[in-house]
Amino acid sequence: MSRHVLILGGTTEARELAAALAARADARVTTSLAGRVSRPGAVEGDLRIGGFGGAEGLAGWLRVHDVSAVVDATHPFAEAITANAARAAALTGVPAVVLRRPGWRPGPGDDWHPVASLDAAAELLPRLGRRVLLTTGRLGLAAFAHLAELCFVVRSVEPPEPPMPPASELVLARGPFTVAEESALLREHRIDVIVTKDSGGEATAAKLTAARELGVPVVVVRRPPLPSGVTAVADVPGALAWLGSG
Repeated sequence: MSRHVLILGGTTEARELAAALAARADARVTTSLAGRVSRPGAVEGDLRIGGFGGAEGLAGWLRVHDVSAVVDATHPFAEAITANAARAAALTGVPAVVLRRPGWRPGPGDDWHPVASLDAAAELLPRLGRRVLLTTGRLGLAAFAHLAELCFVVRSVEPPEPPMPPASELVLARGPFTVAEESALLREHRIDVIVTKDSGGEATAAKLTAARELGVPVVVVRRPPLPSGVTAVADVPGALAWLGSG
């Protein structure tokens, strides 16, 4: 009998996993997206968009749709969704795993400044530079809105939510980016400090190489911890192996 796998998606890994499962005769796959991006990429299998109504709502959906396993392949900073998925799995007894790509690691020549939050990043910024490339996504810019003395280039896939820093230029773009493109952006805007979340992966990692080559410091917001007791895998083969043994 076919197993029904729910993927909580929004990442490259989620799309790759959905494609791998959709090609199998023994699995039905549904990918759920939060709906924050207006033009999501194509996804194999079934697709649903929108929230579930918290952990209890997700638990009800798992029961109604006879879900056999849940793979949380959301963004590493989707803390609330990950917590709800862990709680829903506990409520229903449905096996669940978190698919998280490894975080970035600094190398020789990198000038990284790890912080625990966007607020901590904003507090540190004035000591590092005056022209900031902000690549933390469209949410949470309020943490930087009081920094009127700094100039920001805000890069986001979708228009960000206000409030934004007073001196801001918006760049709407979707990765992957090349090192040459990132270096050109840093030079064009005379960027002297970058703020990013530790998203991991290759799609947006080129900015880190460009920063190293140009001697630009990078403020890196650390990932939130995973809920206690959850199982995690680092890549799509790991998720497939977990599903195969589940």
